[in-house]
Amino acid sequence: MSNLAVEVTFAMPDRQWLKKLDVSMDSTVLDVVTSCGLHEAFPEVDFSSFVVGVWGHEVDGTALLRDGDRIEVYRPLEVDPQEARRIRLKG
Repeated sequence: MSNLAVEVTFAMPDRQWLKKLDVSMDSTVLDVVTSCGLHEAFPEVDFSSFVVGVWGHEVDGTALLRDGDRIEVYRPLEVDPQEARRIRLKG
């Protein structure tokens, strides 16, 4: 097997993006995220401080991928989830 099937996903409040790719076996998370077209799809977004994960687990950009991996690009939180719950409860 010379290629891996992976997908990259990213979501904004009003828009979701998903791309399926075939990448080489030695691809890292950073390789795929920088070459998948995400930056072109969201030119208004500065991804420099964003965190990435694979299947819900935060990973370093140098992490090697496995067949079937789902790379998720996470936006920074605008409000801490616990604080958001407190605000909703106070209503």
